[in-house]
Amino acid sequence: MDTERLAGRKALITGAAQGMGAAIAKNWAEQGAAVCVADLNEDGVKQVAQEIRDAGGQATHFTMDVTSEADAEAAVAHVVKEFSEINLLLNNAGVNKPTMFPDTPKENYDFIMSVNAWGKFNVMRAASKQMIAQGKRDYMYKIINVGSIASRMAFDDIIPYAMAKHAVLALIRGGAKALVDHGVTVNGYGPGVVRTEMWEQLDKDLVEIGKFEKPGQSMDSLAANMIEMKRYSYPEDVLGTAAFLASSDSDYMTGQLLMIDGGMVYQ
Repeated sequence: MDTERLAGRKALITGAAQGMGAAIAKNWAEQGAAVCVADLNEDGVKQVAQEIRDAGGQATHFTMDVTSEADAEAAVAHVVKEFSEINLLLNNAGVNKPTMFPDTPKENYDFIMSVNAWGKFNVMRAASKQMIAQGKRDYMYKIINVGSIASRMAFDDIIPYAMAKHAVLALIRGGAKALVDHGVTVNGYGPGVVRTEMWEQLDKDLVEIGKFEKPGQSMDSLAANMIEMKRYSYPEDVLGTAAFLASSDSDYMTGQLLMIDGGMVYQ
């Protein structure tokens, strides 16, 4: 591993208390980035940040609700205070709760859209304002918004989630156009079926609503029938793409959503 690949990067990572966010925070720190581990889960972000420091990396933590404008601004300010600037954002925080349409309640829609669509817009807006205020540098500022296979397809049991993830694709494309003249690139990646704490809960929820009969069946079924590589993924499978988007290797690239799904969606 190139321990200097991300040297000089000062990153805010949302949804970093566990799963993909935590794995990427550790990986970026190993490659030289200074990372702020942010999440609503206070104990989780403290633990991840401490693990990074124990391994010799540079990390701080911040407890935040991505739907709060005040929290988004405070998180960005914390990064600037700790690391002197912010030049990298991983907009990773997300939630899901399957329901069968048309019985989806408004509360479900509001919850998912508020975190996955508004939350990403909110944090990206706060971070990009700070990047603009810092002025152009001799490197590109990076904003990475985490999408999904559901950014390009939809399922009958997660319609609000797919709506929100389609909105993330619009945020990537629109943000790229809005920020390019300020030296900011906006890209993203779309995971497929990733075995994380979130998917473990999703799997239980799918059994509860009658979509599958037993725990684990959802992941096994999707791997067998929809994933070309015939296996679901783990957080480690997204690390290479995330690091590429965070590094100077992707400088001549903006407005793109890269799929990391084992061959579920063909673009």
